[in-house]
Amino acid sequence: MAAKDVLGRRGEDLAARYLEQQGLVILSRNWRCRHGEIDLVATDSTRLVVCEVKTRSGTRYGEPAEAVDARKVARIRLVTNAWLQAHQVRWVPVRFDVLAVVAEPGAPVTVQHYEAAF
Repeated sequence: MAAKDVLGRRGEDLAARYLEQQGLVILSRNWRCRHGEIDLVATDSTRLVVCEVKTRSGTRYGEPAEAVDARKVARIRLVTNAWLQAHQVRWVPVRFDVLAVVAEPGAPVTVQHYEAAF
């Protein structure tokens, strides 16, 4: 596995753990369809929380959350609709979050949670 894939997997594991510590229940991880992938789908018992996780080894090239651009947002929304159909969820409020994980070597890992990011 490439180093960036290992870093990404670690970030998703940390983000999932963080969400669980906040009281959310993880419903799906790395759910894929022909349109793309959702990193994490969770619930807080009142709504569906769709999470995009961005992990970086530092902020030299910007904050991780900055990588979630308009094209990525459109794709996440499309894949979320596919997830809802695949799981036969007719209607539920949906919140879209971004979790930015920075795992800089030799420093504590940080998780920044942007609720209702888009």
